[in-house]
Amino acid sequence: MASNMIGLKRASCDSGAPVSRALHLIKRADAGELRKIFQKNASVEKKGEQFMTSEDFIRGYLGMQAERNYNADTMKLLAGVVDQTKDGLISFIEFQAFEALLCSPDALHMVAFQLFDTNGSGFISFDEFKGVYSATEVHKEIPFNFDCRFVRLHFGQNKKKELSYEEFTQFLQNVQEEHARQAFVRFDSSNHGRITALDFRKIMTTIKGHMVTDFVEDNLVSVAGGETKHLVSFPYFNAFNSLLNNMEVIRRIYSSITKGDHRVSVTKEEFLHAAQEYSQITPLEVNILFHLCCQGKSTGRLAHEDIESIAPKGDLIASLQVQQPAAKVDRTAMVQTLETAYRFTLGSIAGACGATAVYPIDLVKTRIQNQRGGRFIGELMYENSFDCFAKVIRHEGLLGLYRGLPPQIIGVAPEKAIKLTMNDFIRDRLRTTDGSIVLAGEILAGSCAGASQVVFTNPLEIVKIRLQVAGEIQTGPRVSAISVMRDLGFFGLYKGARACFLRDIPFSGIYFPAYAHLKSKFADEDGHNSPTSLLVAGTIAGAPAAYFTTPADVIKTRLQVVARAGQTTYSGVFDCARKILQQEGFRAFWKGGPARIFRSSPQFGVTLFTYELLQRFLYVDFGGKRPEGSEVVLPTHPADLPPINPDHIGGLRLAVATFAGVETKFGLFLPKFRNPAHQS
Repeated sequence: MASNMIGLKRASCDSGAPVSRALHLIKRADAGELRKIFQKNASVEKKGEQFMTSEDFIRGYLGMQAERNYNADTMKLLAGVVDQTKDGLISFIEFQAFEALLCSPDALHMVAFQLFDTNGSGFISFDEFKGVYSATEVHKEIPFNFDCRFVRLHFGQNKKKELSYEEFTQFLQNVQEEHARQAFVRFDSSNHGRITALDFRKIMTTIKGHMVTDFVEDNLVSVAGGETKHLVSFPYFNAFNSLLNNMEVIRRIYSSITKGDHRVSVTKEEFLHAAQEYSQITPLEVNILFHLCCQGKSTGRLAHEDIESIAPKGDLIASLQVQQPAAKVDRTAMVQTLETAYRFTLGSIAGACGATAVYPIDLVKTRIQNQRGGRFIGELMYENSFDCFAKVIRHEGLLGLYRGLPPQIIGVAPEKAIKLTMNDFIRDRLRTTDGSIVLAGEILAGSCAGASQVVFTNPLEIVKIRLQVAGEIQTGPRVSAISVMRDLGFFGLYKGARACFLRDIPFSGIYFPAYAHLKSKFADEDGHNSPTSLLVAGTIAGAPAAYFTTPADVIKTRLQVVARAGQTTYSGVFDCARKILQQEGFRAFWKGGPARIFRSSPQFGVTLFTYELLQRFLYVDFGGKRPEGSEVVLPTHPADLPPINPDHIGGLRLAVATFAGVETKFGLFLPKFRNPAHQS
C-alpha cells in the first residue's frame, strides 16, 4: 500500500482547483466520468467490485501492444505501474490514482519509478533494478555489469540498500552514462583507450539511441574520432556524449552570439569565444559540434537548423502525443461542400477588400495603358500617371476614381476564391511525404490558379475596363455595365481571353511561390506570421509578378477596349503585339508599369492579409486541413493536445505518450514481442 500513498501524494493537481498557468498542469478527470470509463473496460468482478486485468488496461483501454504475438512479460511490467497492490488486478482506486499521477509535473519519472518498484514497497531494491533492467533491449544487446563499483556505490557493498524516489531519479540518469562507459571498456579489447568507429556507432545507437537524432546517426561513423582518424578515444567519447547532454547550453551560446536571430550563422572562432563563459562546454565539444554540423557543406559556419538537427527532442511528451495515431474523421459530402462555401466566402470578402483599396490606381493604370501614341496619333491626353489622377478628379470628381467598381467587386468574388482555392488544392497534391513542395510544384500550382480564374473573370474584366475608359468621352449615351454586355454578346465577353491567360498564368506562377517563401522568411522562430508580416509578404510578392507581366496586361487592355476613331484596331494577341512594337516602340509594352505595380502589390497584399486573418478570427473546424498559410500556431504543451481516444480523459490522455516517454527518455526499451522460446 506504500506505493498507493506515493501515487496519491505525487498527484499535485486538484479536480476542483483551476489549472495553474505557470505550471500548466493537466486538469484532473471527473471522478464519475472516470468510473464509467473504468467499468466499461473492466472484465473481472470479485465480491461485487470490478477490476481490470493487465490485458484490459494495456491492450484494451490504452491500445498498446496490439500485436498478436505481444510480449506478456512486458505487458505485466507496464500494467504493474498501475497495479500498486501487485495482485495482478487493477481496481478503480488504483486506476484513479494513476490518472492523478499523470497530472503531476514529474509524471515521467514517477512512472519510471513505479515500473521498477515491482513489489510496491515505495523503494527500489537492487533485485528489482536488476530484474527490470535485464529485460530491456539495451541490456540484451550490450550486457550491463551489475557487479560494478557504480552499482555498489548506490546499493551498498552488500547491495541491500534501497533507493527512494528522489535517489532513484538521479541513479536512473547516471546509469546510462555508466552503461556507455562499460560498453567502451568492453569494446576496447586491446586496452589502448580507443575503439573503432563501428563500435562507437553501436554504443551510441544502442545505449544512447534515445539521444541520437536521425542526422547524428547517419553521420556517426564519418565524424568518429575527429577529422583525421576514425579511432575514438575515451576523451572524445565522453565529449561526444557530453555534447548531446548539453544541447540546451549550445542553444544559449548560439542565441547570445546572434542576439536571437535564427537566420544568422556563426564561425567556430565566434562560438569558442562565447563558450568561454560556460564551464560545461569544452573546446573538444565545440570541435565535434562543428565537425558534425559541417558534414556535406563547406561553409564552416554553424546555423540554427544545424543545432536543431543534433539536439534531442525537448518537449518529449508533447512530441510523442502528436505522433500517436488520431481517430479518423469521417467527413460527409455536405460538410465538405460547406467547407468549400466557407472558403469561397472568405476569399470573396478578401478580394473585395483588396480591389476597393487600390481601385483608383487600377483606373489610372487602365487609362494610361489605353492611351495611344506614336506617329499616327494626335496629342496625348495624359502626360503620366499623376497627371491622369489629377485630371480624373478635376473633370469627373472623386467618385470618378471608382467608376466601374461594382463589376470589379462582383468579379473578384469568384476570381479570388477560385485562385486561392485552386492554388491550395494543387499544392496539397504535389506535396512530398514529409509535407514539403518543390519550387516547380509551387510554380505549377500558382499557374493553374491563374488559368482557372480567367474562365470566370474575363467577362467581368472587359466590362470593368470599358466602364473605366468611358469617362474619357464626354459626349454620347451613358455607358453602363448592362449596355456593355448587350453590345458585346456572349463571345464578345471573352475578347482578349488569350491575353488574360498570357498575363494571369505567369502572374500567379510568380506570385504564389514568392508569397509562400517571403511569408516563411518573415515568420517568427515558431513559424508564426504576425498580421504585419502577412501584409508585407503579400505586397512585396506582388511587385515582381506585376512587373514581368505588364506587357501581357498592355496587350489585354488594347484588345478589350473599343478603339475610337483614328485609333489602331487589333485582330488578336500577336497582331496587337506587332503593331504596338512598330507604331509605339518597345517601351510601350511597359506603359502603366509603375501604376500596375503600385496597384497589384498592395491589392494582393491586402487580399492575402484579409484572407488569412479572416480564417484565423472566423475559423470553423470542418475536420479537414486548413489552407496553407492560414494556420494559427498550434499549442505544443501536453495539456493542450487532443486525446487519441475519447475515453482517455484527465491525466490518462497522456498515458500512452508517457509510457513511450519512459523508453525514449531513459532508454528503457522493453521487448514488444513474445520470446520464441515461450511460444506454445
